[in-house]
Amino acid sequence: MGQFETLGVMIDCSRNAVMKPSALKDFIDKLANMGYNSLQLYTEDTYEVPKEPYFGYLRGRYSQAEIREMDAHCRQRGIELIPCIQTLAHLNGLVRWDPYRAIFDCHDILLVEEERTYELIDHMIASLAECYTSRRVHIGMDEAFMLGLGKYRKLHGHTDRLTLMLRHLSRVCEICERYGFTPMMWHDMFFKLISDTDEEAGIELVRKLKPKSLDLVYWDYYSTSVANYETKIRRNQAMSDNVWFAGGAWAWMGFAPYNHYSMETTRAAFEACRSNGVKHAFLTIWGDDGHECPKCAVLPALAYAAALAENPDVTEAELREKFAAWTGENYDDCLSLDLPNRPGDGPFKIETPSKYLFYNDPLLGIFDSTVSPTDAAFYEGLAGHFTALTDKGGAFAYMYRASACLCRFLSLKADLGVRTRAAYQAKEKPKLAALLPVYDRALEALEAFLTAFRTQWFTENKPHGFDVQELRIGGLKERLRSARARLSEYLDGACEGIPELEETLLPANTQKAPGQPIQFNRWAQNATVNVISHNQMLIF
Repeated sequence: MGQFETLGVMIDCSRNAVMKPSALKDFIDKLANMGYNSLQLYTEDTYEVPKEPYFGYLRGRYSQAEIREMDAHCRQRGIELIPCIQTLAHLNGLVRWDPYRAIFDCHDILLVEEERTYELIDHMIASLAECYTSRRVHIGMDEAFMLGLGKYRKLHGHTDRLTLMLRHLSRVCEICERYGFTPMMWHDMFFKLISDTDEEAGIELVRKLKPKSLDLVYWDYYSTSVANYETKIRRNQAMSDNVWFAGGAWAWMGFAPYNHYSMETTRAAFEACRSNGVKHAFLTIWGDDGHECPKCAVLPALAYAAALAENPDVTEAELREKFAAWTGENYDDCLSLDLPNRPGDGPFKIETPSKYLFYNDPLLGIFDSTVSPTDAAFYEGLAGHFTALTDKGGAFAYMYRASACLCRFLSLKADLGVRTRAAYQAKEKPKLAALLPVYDRALEALEAFLTAFRTQWFTENKPHGFDVQELRIGGLKERLRSARARLSEYLDGACEGIPELEETLLPANTQKAPGQPIQFNRWAQNATVNVISHNQMLIF
């Protein structure tokens, strides 16, 4: 694949949106057209493990038959389907079930050096061996920051955590090799664990003690600096002779994608890979906080990466032609899906107004400080843009329709809380009364969005996980209804006031000027400042 021997994509199928096989096959066809030759399915607990019935239970897990079907389709298209799992942390889907609670250290981290842990991992790897043709496996092991600090420390006392990590890694690699797999893992825990010691000595220790068959995957999608990537690639190469690079097609920050930013980071990263001899790379499509963004929305970024790997001097005109040939759709139309998070005229940044303004409570006003006087008109214009794209038809009409409905709702909702508070505090009851029909129209627009969003989800994903979206949006509906009802009671004299609207609001982000968008992608803290749920963790 031009610059790389392996150029791939990793799709997150663990944060509620498990891509259904029929949609995944269509996605695979597009990747094959672009020249990709590998695909990783990131499945924490969303794949069948016959000896572990609670593994992925009610989560839309892929059956062994489904994986074999997708594996066969990939082979027909010249793509290696690689399992990408977790064997240390990020297993919060298992914590809730009785059969697994005893083998968690703390949070979502497995209890290492416990035989039941390795029995579970053996069952996981055995299931993969029955389904995948590839004999490469990504074993994860990232972000296990509390490794050894929970139940393990209670049972065994303090242990050097780098040593503990390496011992666990050795056991996992032994299991992989027994089933004929060559493992790879994320790089970050090694650097986390050696950061408090002599880094050079730590790197040498890892190089000496890590299994020789293990490939290291350096992930980074936060920088547009070539120098940043070059420095970190070289640090990883000091640990391993075979370093993969994992960039990102940003689809994990709310309802809209970030193709523009993904392209900037990819351009810098691929240049660094080129100058440092990295031969294996893939782009991740994560799905943080519920996976609201459709996977096909980042096809422009994936097309750019494929074209860039083939020709570092690819032009935008060439990319437009390639995108049409590879997907059958219009590049600029699809790229415009980025726009709901760009209410100003500046460069594209990772800011999430279309998510936090969507869920911003009209009475609490947590994010009112970020609202600009032009936001409502901006979203109204975008609603018209996406409606026109929907009317054009085509395979991506389901995405354009959802974006049109999203923007229509935001054109009514974005500044509704600001207007409500201003009228209430000014004691201008006629203005408050004039807002009641706006609440009604917003509720109608929200219902239309839910319908379009449901269609979008079910076009790409299994139904499991959409219950979370319905719970969230259903809660928002009820808050809008409640706000309208309380305003009506106040206007009718049935209540003396609305305490929430009497609060003096503080900035949602003290680093930003009023009316400036910010980055925020956590629904539980977006919808309310009150407690929804304590962090899911195990306390021993």
